[in-house]
Amino acid sequence: MSEGEGKQLLHLVFGGELKSLNSMDFRDLNDLDIVGIFPNYASAHQAWKSKAQMTVDNAHMRYFIVHLHRMLDPDSDSKTGS
Repeated sequence: MSEGEGKQLLHLVFGGELKSLNSMDFRDLNDLDIVGIFPNYASAHQAWKSKAQMTVDNAHMRYFIVHLHRMLDPDSDSKTGS
């Protein structure tokens, strides 16, 4: 990590078309859009917002932010207090 950077808290941004507005089941798992992995929530949120705005006309298209750092180190939130 270079000077001035905070701790990396990895976030995954991905999306796809849902089968139904009432479910979290994707229509086609092979067609998921993996936007990327980001070093912090702010940059992940910016990428999520951009993709979500580009697909606003498709009500079934949804993008998500996954907190990878919580999956990789589940105890980290209790250690840092965040």
